[in-house]
Amino acid sequence: MTAGSGSDAVAGGPARHIPVLARLAIDWLAVKPGGLYVDATFGGGGYSEALLKSAHCRVFGIDRDPEAVRWGRTLAERYGERLRILEGRFGDMVQLLAPVNTGPVAGIALDLGVSSTQLDTPERGFSFRFDGPLDMRMSGAGESAADLVATLSEADLAELIRALGEERFARRIARAINTARQRRPIQRTTELAEIVRAVVPQSEPGQDPATRTFQALRIAVNDELGELDRGLAASEQLLMPGGRLAIVSFHSLEDRRVKEFLRRRSDRAPRASRHRPVGAGSPPPSFTLLTRRAVKPSAAEIARNPRARAARLRAAERTAAPPWPRNGERHSGGRHRGQGA
Repeated sequence: MTAGSGSDAVAGGPARHIPVLARLAIDWLAVKPGGLYVDATFGGGGYSEALLKSAHCRVFGIDRDPEAVRWGRTLAERYGERLRILEGRFGDMVQLLAPVNTGPVAGIALDLGVSSTQLDTPERGFSFRFDGPLDMRMSGAGESAADLVATLSEADLAELIRALGEERFARRIARAINTARQRRPIQRTTELAEIVRAVVPQSEPGQDPATRTFQALRIAVNDELGELDRGLAASEQLLMPGGRLAIVSFHSLEDRRVKEFLRRRSDRAPRASRHRPVGAGSPPPSFTLLTRRAVKPSAAEIARNPRARAARLRAAERTAAPPWPRNGERHSGGRHRGQGA
């Protein structure tokens, strides 16, 4: 849901963001009148409104953040029965939609990550740019980032920051955190950021040295990679033949997962030999790739919104084949204690 604020923010609501690559994502969804669409990461409602304005369709917006849900239900009053907000995780789409919908789903939008509204609210504790409680919970439930920083061993902290932040100085950071927390608990965003900045050189222009550590903790607190795995599988179950899936990701861990999932389930999946057909035991492709490579934002979009620079869009169309069986799926990246808030 990462994006930047702009002039398209909806009047009457809190400061909202323009979803990155939204125009292209909506184009790939090929919105049709009368169709049913799912904005699975509702956030500020940017995708939902874009869908509703593209055609006279219906939209289900899903979010686990209570603030997003409150705003969404206010927005829904403007659209009547065309927009309905469901509180919950997008990985639980199948269960959330079952009691309220029996029709085929024509398209699903996934705008991954954290929203600008969350980043720009100090009390949520997502950003090192503001002083706030070291929280980072999207739903407000479960263990916070401060809990993980306080209770994980130095070795586990290092592994979490390395794996989920792709941070090459992870051991150095974990050591500094361990030393600091022995003096007093680390409970504020600025405290943690200063600890990280003191031991990590600024290697990328414009990127704060604390960026990767904060990313790692946020992903762990909210089980974002596990949620993405479940959301991809749920999309496969829900989409009708010809239904479309558009996914915008913001770091390589997300994009790699999306790429591998869609490639495995498409006719582009690698085979043992190009001369050897898929065996009888292999499920038929459940998706056709619409984007062979990830689509990146234009220079103009990045200039308007610097947070767009890491965005990647992938899209696919559902075939008539049944969903693949869930057993035996391989998912990279472990689950850390505290995920699932």
